[in-house]
Amino acid sequence: MKKQLVALAVTALAVSGAMAQANDTLAKIKASGSISLGVRDSSALSYTIGNGKYVGFHTEMAERIVDDLSKKVGKKLNINYVLVTSQNRIPLVQNGTVDLECGSTTNNATRAKDVDFAYNTYMEVVRVAVKANSGIKDLKDLNGKTVATTTGTTSVQILRKNKRAQGVNFNEVMGKDHSDSFLLLESGRADAFVMDASILAKNISTAKNPKDFKIVGPELSVEPIACMMRKDDTAFGKVVNESIARQMKDGSLAKLYNKWMVQPVPPNNVALNLPLSAATKEAWAHPNNKPAEDFAVK
Repeated sequence: MKKQLVALAVTALAVSGAMAQANDTLAKIKASGSISLGVRDSSALSYTIGNGKYVGFHTEMAERIVDDLSKKVGKKLNINYVLVTSQNRIPLVQNGTVDLECGSTTNNATRAKDVDFAYNTYMEVVRVAVKANSGIKDLKDLNGKTVATTTGTTSVQILRKNKRAQGVNFNEVMGKDHSDSFLLLESGRADAFVMDASILAKNISTAKNPKDFKIVGPELSVEPIACMMRKDDTAFGKVVNESIARQMKDGSLAKLYNKWMVQPVPPNNVALNLPLSAATKEAWAHPNNKPAEDFAVK
């Protein structure tokens, strides 16, 4: 009986330790010697160039965060790149598959109930991509058209909100990811693609004929983009934010932005030409993780 009690006590301690580690990402990555980084396949901020290689502004920023995390835990951390989608990114952070997601996720109050956001590192605007010869110049021109956006993104809500406000009647079609949504436009199955301007610019730059497309219309919203972490993991969040703040302060983040968002980028050596906006400069000057609702036009 005594041996059974001891065995049960040891088991309970092991389970307790495992649960504690699950809620302590620093302990988890130190024990494993690796970190799982959530990345995207076709965002301007994080995308693939094939053969399991992921690049982009947020991807490289995250790699620098990992360098600082390595110093914190006292060992070099290996990075496991985990491809996430708009639909599964939050569940994969919650269940421990992804430790840090640095793709193109809008920081908003609804998502903040399930995950924590690091400092906002990019202020995004939502706009419309169309074929250059379509004659579409504004939202009113979408009347009677078919408009694509990506399932699981905030652009779906923005699209419907503007649809009601403008009194414009158009059909909606959903792509499973950003590249799929752009393919709907490229193939003629959609007349327009509503999404973050950076994502539109990225997909246009890698199209067979980039000059066949253009971004039109007003800015439909301004949204903060930030990296996601598990909820209430204070110690991990502190180190992540310290790294981001350092990159903002020492100018390395600005250089990284210019490299990926302004200069020609792989795989086609085409520039996105998205200069640093006043809103993003302000976010860097005053680091914060305010949700999108705080930036909404009243």
